[in-house]
Amino acid sequence: MEALTAWFAMGGYASFVWPAYALTLAVLAAVLVISLRQLRQREAELEQLQGDRRARRGGGNGAAP
Repeated sequence: MEALTAWFAMGGYASFVWPAYALTLAVLAAVLVISLRQLRQREAELEQLQGDRRARRGGGNGAAP
């Protein structure tokens, strides 16, 4: 148990190391959330554009482009 405590103390640098890990994790989580939101937006935009294209080509009857 003492070895684990020493490892978490990081040789006295824990007050610098753990916040750096936390900040890195927060940034990565934010990038993931932003990326997923943009993906959903772009997919919806693509569906809309494809629907518009089908409508112009004859009512969307499934004909090849």
